[in-house]
Amino acid sequence: MDWRLLPLSLIAACAPAPMIHNDPVVDTHSFSRPELVRVRHVELRLAIDFSAKELGGTARLLLERKDLFAPLRLDTKGLAIERVTGSDGKDRTHTLGKEDSILGQELTIELARTDAEVTVAYHTTKRAEALQWLAPAQTAGKKHPFLFTQGQAILTRTWIPLQDTPGNRITYEAWIQAPSELSVRMAAKEVGSAKDGRSHFQMDLAIPSYLIALACGDLEFRAISPRCGVYAEPSVIERASTELSDMETMVAAAEKLFGPYRWGRYDLLVLPPSFPFGGMENPCLTFATPTILAGDKSLVALVAHELAHSWSGNLVTNATWRDFWLNEGFTVYFEHRIMESIYGADRARMETLIGLMGLEDELKTLPPADQVLHIELWGRNPDDAMTAVAYDKGAWFLATCERLVGRARFDAFLTKWFEQHAFQSVHTADFEQFLADELYREPGELKRALQADKWIHSPGIPDNAVRPQSPLMAAVDAVLASKDALTPPAATTSGWVTQQWLRYLNGLPASITSAQMQALDATFHFTQSGNSEILCLWLQKSIRAGHAAADARLEEFLLTVGRRKFLKPLYEELVKTAAGKARAQEIYARARAGYHAVAVRTLDAIVLGK
Repeated sequence: MDWRLLPLSLIAACAPAPMIHNDPVVDTHSFSRPELVRVRHVELRLAIDFSAKELGGTARLLLERKDLFAPLRLDTKGLAIERVTGSDGKDRTHTLGKEDSILGQELTIELARTDAEVTVAYHTTKRAEALQWLAPAQTAGKKHPFLFTQGQAILTRTWIPLQDTPGNRITYEAWIQAPSELSVRMAAKEVGSAKDGRSHFQMDLAIPSYLIALACGDLEFRAISPRCGVYAEPSVIERASTELSDMETMVAAAEKLFGPYRWGRYDLLVLPPSFPFGGMENPCLTFATPTILAGDKSLVALVAHELAHSWSGNLVTNATWRDFWLNEGFTVYFEHRIMESIYGADRARMETLIGLMGLEDELKTLPPADQVLHIELWGRNPDDAMTAVAYDKGAWFLATCERLVGRARFDAFLTKWFEQHAFQSVHTADFEQFLADELYREPGELKRALQADKWIHSPGIPDNAVRPQSPLMAAVDAVLASKDALTPPAATTSGWVTQQWLRYLNGLPASITSAQMQALDATFHFTQSGNSEILCLWLQKSIRAGHAAADARLEEFLLTVGRRKFLKPLYEELVKTAAGKARAQEIYARARAGYHAVAVRTLDAIVLGK
């Protein structure tokens, strides 16, 4: 019988306890059973074939065996398995299970009693959702192809056969062969080049599988500090290094807040625009979208966010995707603290308020079950947990805790959380127990005031939530409430920063006409904005108001930007009318091949109804 079809209660009663905190909870998004046979280390020897759009080679898996009679169970999806050998180099019997549309296929390997390792020879296929192959025309330089990977949440199994669960942490080493004119980067320490010309990398600190990352393209490097630097295509590198010049300052600020940075280098790679996220916190090497390069550092909160993941997410990781808020809620809270430290309390409060406005809008569209932090994901894609609930509701909960216990005490609490759980994968129950042990020592008062159970397990926002106050945002609200709301004098808006403009655009009346939009555009030139956050919001308003003057810019944006955060609301707005839906489908037919699989899954449902 397939254990995944059993009730969780029965699994918990019958299965041997996992090693992580002796917690019986099983990751329902993985076929693996690491509590029986655990992969501890992975060695990759892969070649990049741009013509075939394949990675091929071997994965050598070093094992820890708690049950000598149990097979090794791995996660795969769309991989072509060629051969499996044991410690003695001889073939091992292996089978691929029935295909699951979300999880892929279980690879079961029968082990000899003496096997301490297995080697899987394989190659990827066109179904490798983690891999984004870009033609030269899709890059900034237009001369060379580009490849990058995106493993979160469960896509690493589409390019490496392994135990693809955040509950199992591994070290890895990799030797990557690529065209000599291209640069290979991985989220690991660069060791150098092997004798055969392969790029050689090592990750000696145990990480979850979704953080293994690879990029290959025409890249240059600029140092920011002895431990920080930026990689980007040659035509982008100067702009990127200037925009991201505060990286070292951010790392130093984060260390003062919650302890030492443990990953050695902190570099950032600016990817081509098809990258589906704002950033990805791969250790040692954050991947980032070029849409953060606004020219005025107004969008660098994203860098603070990905850096904060070096503690919350990379150092202390959600054990299952139900616990995703332990990564993202902590990280958004930490991000705001970094921004406050560097750019001041006013900037941090505005960033917080923008997030809360987005959360409140999204809560209106989510069913109650998806409004809880500890979300139920049985039978669902873990990407369904990637909403503002995990990010901004999680951060609001932690900010509430800080307000009730005081900043000094809460900082000590979080620092201890990171120290005691470093390089571990944790469940929501672990945090709830830590909260009880460290903060609920007084007779019941704090526990009642905090309402942690409501925050974590109930929909909506508890009544003890307090919105931060921002005089800068209040000034915007005053304009929106005035008779000049649609014609604000330039003197009134002089000095406004990105967060204020976002508040202003969000506050425009739903009844705004195309003529009024045209007048605003003539004054503030929103349609030509180089700030992707402002432009995306303006384009949403333009679609709604029938502002045809922005149509060409909208099409250009949808055809050149792959960030899901921007694509989703624009396509959603388009499909609200019959004419808009036809236009969305026409643009999407041309743009889809350039989007990453993570974005395509979301957009297929919106535009094509799949």
